[in-house]
Amino acid sequence: MKQFDYIKADSAEAAVNATGEGVHFIAGGTNLLDLMKLQIETPDTLIDISRLDLGGIADTSAGGLLIGALVTNSDLAQDSRVRGRYPVLARALLSGASPQLRNKATTGGNLLQRTRCYYFYDTARACNKRDPGSGCAAQGGFNRIMAVLGTSEECIAAHPSDMAVAMRALDATIITLLPGGDRRRIAIGDLYQLPGDTPEIENSLQPGELITHIELPPAPAGEQLYRKVRDRASYAFALVSVAGIVAVEDRIITSAALAFGGLGPMPWRDAAVEAVLIGKAPSIALFETAANVLLADARGYGSNDFKIPLARRTLVAALRDLTTSDLVEDAA
Repeated sequence: MKQFDYIKADSAEAAVNATGEGVHFIAGGTNLLDLMKLQIETPDTLIDISRLDLGGIADTSAGGLLIGALVTNSDLAQDSRVRGRYPVLARALLSGASPQLRNKATTGGNLLQRTRCYYFYDTARACNKRDPGSGCAAQGGFNRIMAVLGTSEECIAAHPSDMAVAMRALDATIITLLPGGDRRRIAIGDLYQLPGDTPEIENSLQPGELITHIELPPAPAGEQLYRKVRDRASYAFALVSVAGIVAVEDRIITSAALAFGGLGPMPWRDAAVEAVLIGKAPSIALFETAANVLLADARGYGSNDFKIPLARRTLVAALRDLTTSDLVEDAA
């Protein structure tokens, strides 16, 4: 690990105003420290924000929740308001890591964790995300866990977070503090960026910008579900996951929110998939049509080709479970 300076921030304002080239924030450190040990991240200075007053979960006047960026994954998953009003989020968190990691990992850090692409972690192999312009070894290598949607010729790495997938389905808003004191509200769908020609740029945060809170809107109507398919039940990263929220009235789907993990370089959501469902009677045929829309532009790269039919089956099964009592088996 490269030698670095360490600063313990005493306020969020001090933290953002101390940033510059080679400076990183650290809170739980469950991802950053691993990357530093491998010389993938080599900060000159770490600013420790773990003791700032950015914890706590509070009800908002609109009926949602305001979650501090330093709330641990364990505390968030166990909060009675989250379990009662946003069970999709609680289930995603509980499926995402071991209890030891959940006790340290923070909400803000979880949103910004880096990919688990094998070649990103192997400094002897080409990776445009780690070393821009070096190439993407994953495209001709073993790419079982890589993305099949939203990829580019420069990068096919998948986003690893379970929590962020649920947050995407819930339309979370990210609240940040900028150097100089300005605050910004970012829809979670605008936080992440597709790789395109610049896979090293993963999000829309500006230099020195600090996530301080995450705001959830009022609890959505309907049933909620988080379904995760992985190689082993013991806290593996998702091959495919679905965060689903579906409301049905008089046997017609009135609203749907669907976000996917394991398929793209960001928590994936496609409004066209949801539009196919709304206003229709739930049926297996309808769910298959939605899967067709989701996967119309999917591309496998060899050892991850299986993800495309797996995503289809996972989506159909999730929608079936979300609408079981209203399912019309023989609908067209």
